[in-house]
Amino acid sequence: MGSNAPRTFLAYQHDAKLHTIDTAVTAVLPFSALEESSRLLFKQGNDEDHIVITDQTIFHPQGGGQPSDVGTMSHTTTATKFTVTAVRMGQAPRDGQVLHLGRFEAAAGTDAIFKAGDSIQQAIDAEKRLLYSRLHTAGHVLGSAVRHLLENEVADFDELKASHFPDLANCEFRGLIDGKWKEPIQGKVDEFLAAKLPVQVEWWDEEDFRAQGLERLIPDREALGVPAGEKFRVVHIVGAEVYPCGGTHVETTDLCGPTKVRKISRSKGISKISYAVE
Repeated sequence: MGSNAPRTFLAYQHDAKLHTIDTAVTAVLPFSALEESSRLLFKQGNDEDHIVITDQTIFHPQGGGQPSDVGTMSHTTTATKFTVTAVRMGQAPRDGQVLHLGRFEAAAGTDAIFKAGDSIQQAIDAEKRLLYSRLHTAGHVLGSAVRHLLENEVADFDELKASHFPDLANCEFRGLIDGKWKEPIQGKVDEFLAAKLPVQVEWWDEEDFRAQGLERLIPDREALGVPAGEKFRVVHIVGAEVYPCGGTHVETTDLCGPTKVRKISRSKGISKISYAVE
C-alpha cells in the first residue's frame, strides 16, 4: 500500500452523537501481517487478533490525550461479529487510515471474518464514549480556567499537553504554578461549568486563527497529517477558549459534571494539574 491509500472518513468528528453507523469494509488482515510501523501502536495485539479498516468510522482512535473507543462491528447479513478492543490512527504507509484491533466471532456455518466490500454496522460503547467526552471537555475547561487566571501571572506560561484518561486525567503547563492557585482554579472551573457554555465544533484555516488573534494555536499540518487546503478542526468553548482538537466532547460545559481539581505538582519548570470528573 502506498501513500495513495484511501483515508478513513472520521464520522465521529462531524457528529459525536452517532453511536452506530453502517459502513463498508475496505481491508481485513491478521495483526501479524500489519506493517511494523502500525503494529507497534498496539501493545496488546497478538496473533489471535485482526485489523479491520472501514470506509468511515465512529470509533475515536487513541490520541490527543483521549482513549480509544471500544465496541463491535457486525455483518449486516450474517452472524459474523468483530469485537473492537483498541483503535489507532495508522502510520505510513497507512497514513489517514483508522485501524480497528479486535477478534472475530462467527456462528456455525457462517464466514469466520469480514471481507473487503462487506457491509457492516459499527457500534461503540456509548457509556465509555460519554465518560471520555466529559473528561476531554473538562480538560479543556481546566486549561481555559488556568489560562484566564495565570497567563499574566506565571513567567513563560503556556499550555503544553493533557491526558484525559480516567484516573490519570491531567493538564500540563509551562511555568511554575504555586499550590495557592488550586482553589482559585477550582472556582474558575466551577464558574465555567455553571455557565453552561456551548461547546462548538468548527473548521478553521490559518487565516481564521489569525483573524481571531490566535496565531499561537495554528497547528502543524505535517505533524497532524492535514493536507494543504483542508481546514483544521477546532473546539470552541464559547466565552472561554478555542482549542485545535480532534476529540469528542459534550455539548455544553455543565455536562462535564462536577469536576475536581485534585493536585498541582511542579518539576523542571513544568506544572501538572490533575483533575477528575464525578
